[in-house]
Amino acid sequence: MIDSYPLWKFYPGRARPPGWVHAVTGAFADARAGNEAHMTSDQKLALLRPALIDLGFEVEGSKKVVDKLRKPVLFGEQGVEERAYEVDAFHPELGVALEVEAGRGTMGNAIYRDLIQTSLMIDARFLALAVLVEYRHKSGGKQVVSQDYRKTISVLDAIYASDRLRLPLEGVLIVGY
Repeated sequence: MIDSYPLWKFYPGRARPPGWVHAVTGAFADARAGNEAHMTSDQKLALLRPALIDLGFEVEGSKKVVDKLRKPVLFGEQGVEERAYEVDAFHPELGVALEVEAGRGTMGNAIYRDLIQTSLMIDARFLALAVLVEYRHKSGGKQVVSQDYRKTISVLDAIYASDRLRLPLEGVLIVGY
């Protein structure tokens, strides 16, 4: 059983978490659902949407092209956008990109994609990455439990402990829901 909901950790560990961290984790606490292990990331984002909008985030409306949030990465001749990535939510004043992952967040390497893509977004200063605490699925007829939050924390611990990779972000928030 989880003692505190949601679980969260801010990086780098030597920095005090900014005020927005408590607001975002509070939104997750307020949007807690009993069946989160069976929700898609879109369903979780829909629950979070009203609170995130109240906090000043732009939030993806749906999977339709017109409702997606595109953030530029690269501009070409005459300033034409050549490359952009989609993000679940973005706070334009704070530069916080929020990604909500469910299902195979660690198994499908979504956390790595989110780290790299956010690092390349022109206006992103922070990444808030939400993953399931546990992802349960069947493999070979057996119930398997993937500790997605702990695996994600382990990856970020390694990145921030190493001198080999430096993220161009002011900080990363990992939320376990």
